Amino acid sequence: MNRREYAAIIESRLREESDRLSREFGEHTVQSCYIDNLLPEDEVKKINAAFPDKDTMMLKKSLRENKYVAAQMDKYNPILEEIIYAFQDPRVVKAVEEITGIQEMLPDTHLYAGGISLMAKNNFLNPHLDNSHDKDRKLYRVLNLLFYVTPDWSTENGGNLELWDDGPKKPQREITSHFNRLALMATHKTSWHSVSEVKVDRSRCCVSNYYFSEKPLEEHEYFHVTSFRGRPEQPVRDVILQTDIALRQSIRKIFKKGVVENSHVYLKDEETNELPGASGKS
Repeated sequence: MNRREYAAIIESRLREESDRLSREFGEHTVQSCYIDNLLPEDEVKKINAAFPDKDTMMLKKSLRENKYVAAQMDKYNPILEEIIYAFQDPRVVKAVEEITGIQEMLPDTHLYAGGISLMAKNNFLNPHLDNSHDKDRKLYRVLNLLFYVTPDWSTENGGNLELWDDGPKKPQREITSHFNRLALMATHKTSWHSVSEVKVDRSRCCVSNYYFSEKPLEEHEYFHVTSFRGRPEQPVRDVILQTDIALRQSIRKIFKKGVVENSHVYLKDEETNELPGASGKS
């Protein structure tokens, strides 16, 4: 299937459950909802089977996180690019706008911090706020779309999305990374979220997209770097990470785009200024 075919099914499924999704999205401080059985099961298994070996992906390992990511999608199986960009189809964007109430959202063709991610045993993502803007610091990041594609994934496996509605010092709620589940999550100044440590010797695979907007979700303008905190049981790590936030935030006040360019983007072909595969063909 190509991205247009994926997008048609995704739009249909979203509209089938739009009333429930819209209602659930507004129930918590970290606005979120999820839908199961998004695509035909066989198709999602093909997507999962196409994931590259983690050794070919970028390892991000520190006190903040431990996971594998990739955004330069022309290096991998074409099906991965097709499913990623299916979520950027205008029909899907419109359906998501109607569910979330967030208008005039813009998908990110550069996949800044998006693309695919893989979490193996002992991988984790500490509580954090996403960077408030896009790679050029011109648009606000307003929504995460996380599509989980690993078959037979249970809550007990770990690697699940955690949402901290009352901040990183209070209890969190959890959305299991179930197979064929799409989670939508707003991102703003209080949208603390994390991924629990993977407990099993398997890979939890996810297709990630971010939507941006010229307007922030808050009623005022703001800027913050990706901001990590320690878990409640990690007081020492929390102090270190809060210091890290302050340092990096200070640097960004001087260097608007940072000192080192973020390599987690899909680099365009310089001659055509087009993304490989942009025609939508498989």
